[in-house]
Amino acid sequence: MSILAWTALILFVVAYIIIFTDKINKILIVLLTAVLFIILRIISQEDAFRAIDWNVIFKLISMLIIIEITKTTGLFQYLAIKTAKAAHGDPLKILIFLSLITAVISALLDNVTTILLLSPVTILIAVELGIAPTPFVICLAIASNIGGTATFTGDPPNIMIGSAAKLSFLDFVVNLGPVILIVLAAFSVTIIFLFRKQMVVSNARRARIMDFDESKCLENKPLMIKCIVVLIIAVAGFLFHENLGFEAATVALFSAAILLLLSRGEYELDDCFRDVEWGILFFFMGLFIMVQGLVDMGWIKKWADFLTGLTKGNLPLTAALLIWVSGILSAVIDNIPYVATMIPMVQDISATIGPELAQPLWWALSLGACLGGNATLIGASANVVSASICTKNGYPITFMDFTKYGALITLISLVICTGYVLLRYFS
Repeated sequence: MSILAWTALILFVVAYIIIFTDKINKILIVLLTAVLFIILRIISQEDAFRAIDWNVIFKLISMLIIIEITKTTGLFQYLAIKTAKAAHGDPLKILIFLSLITAVISALLDNVTTILLLSPVTILIAVELGIAPTPFVICLAIASNIGGTATFTGDPPNIMIGSAAKLSFLDFVVNLGPVILIVLAAFSVTIIFLFRKQMVVSNARRARIMDFDESKCLENKPLMIKCIVVLIIAVAGFLFHENLGFEAATVALFSAAILLLLSRGEYELDDCFRDVEWGILFFFMGLFIMVQGLVDMGWIKKWADFLTGLTKGNLPLTAALLIWVSGILSAVIDNIPYVATMIPMVQDISATIGPELAQPLWWALSLGACLGGNATLIGASANVVSASICTKNGYPITFMDFTKYGALITLISLVICTGYVLLRYFS
């Protein structure tokens, strides 16, 4: 390998280490590394801009806009309180119900936003019950990652995989939906055993929850109805976008534009664009450039050859290995940059054996990366966000607090997923 190739690899690894330590803002590190790739001629400026997957970028922008408008209506807080009351103030039932609601919302929207919306009200419910909110917030983060794995839109890694492999929303639901339902069932049983002794409260505490008035959360019912209608249109569009001949990003952009139009006078356009998390978009852009640089230098091809050589071309073994390697690595580094690195490798294998034969590898990558992120506090963005919210409310979650529960649930999840992939695609 040339000096330039080794320079690219060293810069990439250093960037990952800094992201892992979280000493410097990861968006800044990724952008700086991407620019260095261009300055050092690791990748040309033209190729760098072509490397950015605009389908992913515009899909994210659109969903962020829709979610930003929807959250102002109080719909998500309403659902959380309604769920707690449906459980009659029983903390263990609330824990399970809120986790399942989080999983469903994460599948339709995205996991980080779901955590941002539901964590504060969940902490409030736990405090009113006289219970430490830590188990609730940890379970919500884990459930959001599980639910987000089921669909194209639920987890950023899936958006990247779907765009790269030309997989539709329906492809994800049909192929990953069944195993995610099994994982959710196993997760629910597991948290009963893990937390049942902590979920004991008095009748007076339960009565406090039943006294909550969830209707007060709904600050703008007309806008809420518009948001729900647009979300239904968006999900329907994602299901049938291939039949319509459009990319998912086009469906998302159309839905966002319609909601912006319908919310005129109730929600200012400038407020929406100010509140959208632009940082994540630049993070993705930088990652696309960095990974393309590694592709151009031949490193991804070497990794693909190593993996296929290790399994001697055995596809079931390759899929199983991909699940576990992805699961383990996503536990120690954020799954977004990990998936960005692995996509070209699976594409390389796909070009060798054919897209149809390689499709199970995409599902293996998605399952391993998304569910592996549950193992540690830093494995997925939703985990970091949930811990930050809990800490700000006076209930810090340490690395070990999260990992002692997350690692067990991840282990169970990966075992289930390995069996599922091998039985469904190779038996």
